[in-house]
Formats: sequence, structure tokens, C-alpha cells
Amino acid sequence: MEFLLDSLWQALRLIRGGDPDLLSAIATTLRVSISSTAIAALVSVPLALAIARGNFRGKGTVLRLLRTALALPTVVIGLLIYAFIARNAPLGGLHILFSRTAIVIGQVLLIIPLITALAHSVLEIKMATVYEEAILLGASPRAALWKVLLETRFGTVTALLAGFGRVISEVGISLMLGGNIRGLTRTITTAITLETSQGHFDQALALGIVLMGLVLALNLFIRTGGQHREAF
Repeated sequence: MEFLLDSLWQALRLIRGGDPDLLSAIATTLRVSISSTAIAALVSVPLALAIARGNFRGKGTVLRLLRTALALPTVVIGLLIYAFIARNAPLGGLHILFSRTAIVIGQVLLIIPLITALAHSVLEIKMATVYEEAILLGASPRAALWKVLLETRFGTVTALLAGFGRVISEVGISLMLGGNIRGLTRTITTAITLETSQGHFDQALALGIVLMGLVLALNLFIRTGGQHREAF
């Protein structure tokens, strides 16, 4: 118990003192997580809208594949991308292995199914009501789709935040594709893994506290957004 309390005290001192390695890991984590979520949103939201609007053959299969992809381990995604961007791989000439770019690519592929599935579940409900109603009132298909997006904006934002929460706490992709390089690709989760393995429990605990704080803030934001949506 004394060891834990002492480590907690040292961790709080590191956070309060603005430890450079700690701040670097936090900055890298936020940079790659925000970038990957933004890129994934550009793919996932239109894809979810297309699936919700369409009535094509094989739609059920597409949805099942999306749900299956939700359970895909991060290390598997990292391994597949590694096979393409390693030095002697087909895309090895791009020299992006062990870079932030590689991490972002992996995280984008990780959360596209998640954001698409969550956004689709919200959009499909409104597509059967709001879209059809707007069309009956004389709106153009584009205007009707815009109306659907406005009506589902809180649900869509929640889906994006869920994707952000997924990537900010993942470790497999960041470690395999980023290489855990100090000051460049070291994220909070990979730094926790490294510090723990080296016996620097206070450093690892400080990073864990920061990560828990970010996840808690994200959950509170999602919950507040959900309550706000219900109020309307």
C-alpha cells in the first residue's frame, strides 16, 4: 500500500511539474487521435448515410461485415498494415513505418467500422421518417439528406467521440506502426507500457491518470450531449 501511495504522489508531482516526456506523449496522442478521427469521419459518415439510404442487394452482408470488423484486434490491423509498409513491402518506398502517419493510417482503419456502424444505426431511423417526410413536403433529395443530418447531429457526434475514445486508448497499432520513438511516436499508452517494463511505476501511473482523465472527460461530454439531445 505504501508503494502505491508513494507512486501516486510521485505521479502527481510529475503531472504538476509538467514533465517534458509526459507532455510530449500527451501531445502526440492528441495529435494522432484527432487526425485519425477527423479522417475516419470523412469516410464513415457518408458511408453510413449511403447504407442507411440505400436498399441494395447485400446490405445485410455489409452490415454484418461492419459488426464483425468491430471486434478485430488492433494488433491484427497493425500487422496487416505493417505487411504493406515495411521496408521490403509493396509500399515500403513511402518510408512511413515508425511514423505518426503510419499510426494515423492504422487508427483510421480501426475506427471506420465503429463510426459507420454507430452512425448508421442513428441515420437509418431518421431516414425512414424525416427523409420521407421532407420529400413529401417538396424538398429535394439533397435538402432531405441535409435535414436528416441535422436531425441526427448529436448521434453522429457521439459516434465520432466513440471513435476518438477508441483510438486514444489503443496500444497495439501505436506500438507496431509507431515504434514508440521518444518525442516522435510515443503515445500515452505505449509510454505506459515502456515505463512499466522499466520499473518506472510513477511515470506509468502519471500517464495512466492523464489517460483516465481524458477518457472521463470524453464520457462526460458524450453523456451531456445525450441529455441535451433528449431535452430537445
